[in-house]
Amino acid sequence: MKRCKCLFWVLPLLILAGCMEEKKPLVIGHRGAMGHETENTLASVQKALDLGVDMIEIDVFKISTGEVVVFHDQTVDRLTNGPGNIEEFNISDLSRLTLDGGHKIPMLQDVLKLIDNKVVLNIELKGANTADKVNQAIKFYTEKRGWSSDNFIVSSFNWEELRTLRKLNNSVAIAILIEDNPLDALAIGTELNAVAINPNFKNLDTDVVATIKQAGFKIYTWTVNEPGDITAVKNMGVDGIITNFPERVY
Repeated sequence: MKRCKCLFWVLPLLILAGCMEEKKPLVIGHRGAMGHETENTLASVQKALDLGVDMIEIDVFKISTGEVVVFHDQTVDRLTNGPGNIEEFNISDLSRLTLDGGHKIPMLQDVLKLIDNKVVLNIELKGANTADKVNQAIKFYTEKRGWSSDNFIVSSFNWEELRTLRKLNNSVAIAILIEDNPLDALAIGTELNAVAINPNFKNLDTDVVATIKQAGFKIYTWTVNEPGDITAVKNMGVDGIITNFPERVY
């Protein structure tokens, strides 16, 4: 009888432990691991891989000669030794720029080669007219290089760019980025058959999280760096945490 009573209690505890494990949010490195290395560089991406992230988020622009490059700002002034709008650069002139820390601005394919299908890559369409080239890269790496389609997700604050992407590709995972009220993204999320809403963590509470999840979307919130904030969004039940310091989420 004692043995049966023990099993009676142990089984629910094991089930509960399994459920708790499932609820751990994905750890998503922001622009690689920009709390440690210059953002959106190969060094930053490598650091995120070294820290064991589940996903890496990067930003992309298309420059004047057609290449898709990994960079966050509209201008190169903040992070490089030169001025100018990044979209107006050609690849030759861009290669002459040096980023803080002595790095070079990578192209999208440089990051893809480095990641090598090890983790999910969240490509944020930062610049205009990026959807087509990014879609070409996704199709190439899934069809010719053996990448899992599950290892790509495309996000943007530019919803028209996401609409263009969806017309080009009816199956790629899309996440809707939003700065203000996260619930305002539900309609476009439904329209584009998105998998996730990516809101500013400051605009989340338990009711908002519940509403988004009831609508069928995951929540990958940004950019959560302080331990107290990380604990708070974990307790709300978000599905992923985008952070400059991935090691703080574990």
